[in-house]
Amino acid sequence: MKTPKLPPFDYKPKKYDGPSADEVLHLRKQFLNPGIFLYYKKPLMLVEGKMQYVWDEKGKRYLDALGGIVTISVGHCHPDVVDAAHKQNETLQHSTTIYLHPNIALYAEKLAAKMPGDLKVCYFVNSGSEANDLALLMARVYTGNYDVIALRNGYHGGNALTMGLTAHRTWKFNVAHSFGVHHAMAPDPYRGAWGRDDPDAGRKYSADVKNLIDYATSGQIAAFIAESIQGVGGCVVFPDGYLKHAYEHVRDAGGLCIADEVQSGFGRTGTHYWGFETQDVIPDIVTMAKGIGNGCPIGAVVTTPKIAATLAQRTHFNTFGGNPVVCAQGMAVLEVIERDKLRENSLKIGNRILSGLNRLKEKYELPGDVRGKGLLLGIELVTNRRSKEPATEQCAQILENCKEMGLLLGKGGLWGQTI
Repeated sequence: MKTPKLPPFDYKPKKYDGPSADEVLHLRKQFLNPGIFLYYKKPLMLVEGKMQYVWDEKGKRYLDALGGIVTISVGHCHPDVVDAAHKQNETLQHSTTIYLHPNIALYAEKLAAKMPGDLKVCYFVNSGSEANDLALLMARVYTGNYDVIALRNGYHGGNALTMGLTAHRTWKFNVAHSFGVHHAMAPDPYRGAWGRDDPDAGRKYSADVKNLIDYATSGQIAAFIAESIQGVGGCVVFPDGYLKHAYEHVRDAGGLCIADEVQSGFGRTGTHYWGFETQDVIPDIVTMAKGIGNGCPIGAVVTTPKIAATLAQRTHFNTFGGNPVVCAQGMAVLEVIERDKLRENSLKIGNRILSGLNRLKEKYELPGDVRGKGLLLGIELVTNRRSKEPATEQCAQILENCKEMGLLLGKGGLWGQTI
């Protein structure tokens, strides 16, 4: 088979003269925690990036289809983003929220303008895990309730609290972590009880949320949290109407609805700016990170003024949340997404890729399901389409082969079976 080549790209990377990949790997093994894992049998060292491409230390170019793990939303080292961060770094690198600074206020205004309804108050943090942790605190204080409903196959972080929200054994340590969290059935049209051929699947899956409220709680809960599309879980797209029905059950039980937009936000789904809009709902709290900053450590929790006021009951503080540099970079990201019509581009390019993946599914037996929206896409691999046995080894090998051809992809799903 002829190996495909990347298209021409008008950029020449700088000559790398730092330590070799082997030297870096040796240092990493010696001084970094072994829990920080690597992709690929022969680890890849990246030393430069420009827009959709990255380069290794030997000058080989790769198409970063994983986007820095769904984080690079406007391209590596986009000149506008780099310039915004550079200018702020030269002026004032750090200030906290105990002082006024224009960047955090201006950025909050611009971000709030992208939100529907009464979602107008921002709190900036440093990651998606932090954002989800804070969202739960807000929900519990606001409602006075404790129990939380999350979804099986969901991922919301890896700290002590959000590990309990996450429902993958691979991301859980054998320590106390649930803390009032109950997991409802994953609304997975491919592996679940009701498929895409059932127009009422969304309502049927949502009934498990109601069952958990009735049987596992006092009947009053603090919150329901769900990704709008399950990313780490393998790009699972919920049936139409699922979130609308689930939100009704939650609000009837006194709970708040939290949308985790860490992967699906900022136009990635193509049709809408936020993933939850594809389900025609407005949550009470929205969490975000990754693509919000195009690679800088920033996350946010956006909610209503009434819910936001709960944090003023006690002292709450985040040293780096809303740092002037990351806010400058965040504002630049918003401007580039809007100016360059990147949401529309996600839909256009995403549909083209989706069409190609479906052709692969027709041609080969390994793809069991192709799914996603915009540029948040997945292809689930199985060894048998009838039994849906996960093709874990084959998935890993495909990632290896693609890397050798200059294409970087990611994998998800409980068994690592989804590209």
